[in-house]
Amino acid sequence: MTVDSLLKTPLQVVNIGLESFARDLAAADIPVVDLDWQPPARGDAGLARLLAKLDGVPAIEAANAEALKRLLAADPVLIDVQVAGDVLNGLEDRMIGHAGPPILWDQMCGPLRGAIQGAIVLEGWAPDLEAADSLAASGGIKFVPNHHLGAVGPMTGMITRSMPVLVVENRTFGNRAYCTLNEGLGKVMRFGGNDADVLKRLRWLASDLAPALAAALRASGGLGLKNIIARGLTMGDEMHQRNVACTSLFVRAMAPHLARAISDPAKLASVFEFIGGNDQFFLNVAMAMGKAIADPAKGIANATLVTAMCRNGTEFGIRVAATGERWFTAPVEQPTGLYFAGYSAADANPDIGDSAIVETVGLGGFAMAASPAVAGFVGAGSASDALDITRAMMDIAVGRNPDWTIPGLDFAGTPVGIDIRKVVETGIAPTINTGIAHKKPGIGQVGAGTVKAPLKCFDEALAAVAEIMGVA
Repeated sequence: MTVDSLLKTPLQVVNIGLESFARDLAAADIPVVDLDWQPPARGDAGLARLLAKLDGVPAIEAANAEALKRLLAADPVLIDVQVAGDVLNGLEDRMIGHAGPPILWDQMCGPLRGAIQGAIVLEGWAPDLEAADSLAASGGIKFVPNHHLGAVGPMTGMITRSMPVLVVENRTFGNRAYCTLNEGLGKVMRFGGNDADVLKRLRWLASDLAPALAAALRASGGLGLKNIIARGLTMGDEMHQRNVACTSLFVRAMAPHLARAISDPAKLASVFEFIGGNDQFFLNVAMAMGKAIADPAKGIANATLVTAMCRNGTEFGIRVAATGERWFTAPVEQPTGLYFAGYSAADANPDIGDSAIVETVGLGGFAMAASPAVAGFVGAGSASDALDITRAMMDIAVGRNPDWTIPGLDFAGTPVGIDIRKVVETGIAPTINTGIAHKKPGIGQVGAGTVKAPLKCFDEALAAVAEIMGVA
């Protein structure tokens, strides 16, 4: 086409770049297609060069295929409930496990400090919250990330030696992972609650619920979790902010064994009342399952898949298969969502918790399309928005889970295997569904929402992998 003929042809435009150009053309009745595009690595030339060097490398592709194979081959089974001090290697006396990457006392946020104060009183290391605060500030308590203990915990993630923990065994690889029992909703320790009612409930979990569940699980031979998750996805759960279906399926499977394990009808009724009244009871099971699934991929040389994501209320941390136990951290972001009556974003703490382990294995925000109700609950938009979120997560994952499918996407498998190269290249950050804690100690949950993983973690992990492979 000559320039002269081109200028005589009606103008039709494909816009790449600023949306405002397309809007101006549309306002002038000029046909325009606005292409959603951005340069690789958000225009960062250094990162783009690293991506080019790591793209299509046979050693990386083979390693990622192995990591994905291990994620999909997992056979997680809930087998027991035991006392944390008996099963968590490295959990010493006067030590508290917490959510997220490593953090010092003077860096901790309000809800994390509040939960620690409560945990200290629960263990009898201090007579009251004020003394507990002084003890923690003086260096009298050691703090350790739950992931370093082979465990995870929601929100503040408190684990002490006397607390009961769920035990999930990955029977394909023989590894185990642990998580505390879910305390229920409202003012609870995982959201920074620490008053007498919070501690009373935790003592009941240890004295009544944990032994009953342990006996029931042992009698049952263990509860296979992959099928429960598969059914939960078809019933509207995404296993982070909605666990109604899976909690119900859990009760249905365990009820006969609980009835045989508890001879006192009043105690049996209280166990059913607690679990049945707690829509999020299954969350902690799903979290232990997520870690049991992800851990076998840890340490695979050259693999660029994420093996853990978590936050401590101050920083967000990720681990990548090729770099093993190393954390890559960045300041954690503020959730966006909906708040309970009387609260607003001004009350909210930045995001916190190990619960992003469920997104790490393709649930939660990655399975948002299975749970349109959650999209509304956390303020993430409509049912169609929920579909779009899962589709976006497919762009940063290396595979689909054929065992966990989503009816709303024509039974496509959930996206699994977050590749740091895809995150850096596209600039699409993992979406995480989350609860929102009050920023002050002792208050508890004030809302629910979503949060994005900070891209800086993935940028630094990419640079580290490139250095290991000698292409930095």
